[in-house]
Amino acid sequence: MRLKINKSHSLEELIKGTRKGDSMAQRELFNRLSRRMLGICIRYVNNRAEAEDIMITGFMKVFNSIGQYKGEGSFEGWVMRIMINESLSYIRKNKTMWADVDIDKAVAKPDMKWADTHLNSEDLLKLINQLPTGYRTVFNLYAIEGFSHREIGEMLGINENTSKSQLSRARMYLQERIEDLEKKSKADEIRRI
Repeated sequence: MRLKINKSHSLEELIKGTRKGDSMAQRELFNRLSRRMLGICIRYVNNRAEAEDIMITGFMKVFNSIGQYKGEGSFEGWVMRIMINESLSYIRKNKTMWADVDIDKAVAKPDMKWADTHLNSEDLLKLINQLPTGYRTVFNLYAIEGFSHREIGEMLGINENTSKSQLSRARMYLQERIEDLEKKSKADEIRRI
């Protein structure tokens, strides 16, 4: 089966072609999924160049192990899981994950109504990207990807309670940053008056 690049193929055709080693099918599959997969990798490593390397490695695993995909469930979900695992593997090898950050300064809870009206999704992603690696990793896995603390513990090789603790600290860290933004915004409003 030889695909022509100018024709849009169904996902099933691309999977079939990739299983047969068709480079055109691999290219089209990569082009179709790479943007979303890069976004996933960036959420974990917070560095575009590193995320691109992780994504390329992830796609190589996808192409080499596509025979393991049995057609059950979402193919994109299967690829996403590979990207998450590659990101976690990279973090384990290259980053200090469990850095301690002083979160005891988070005394007051921020006004979430202010956050709802003044922060957009891009602002929230920037805040998440400021989290220390361990906090960001657990936060992404739990709050964004929907994994349980037990699953996170297994994926990261940590205790389930460590996952819960990291999530709690991530939330407090984010609350503190939102509170800082709120205070700065209100101070700016007062200066304008």
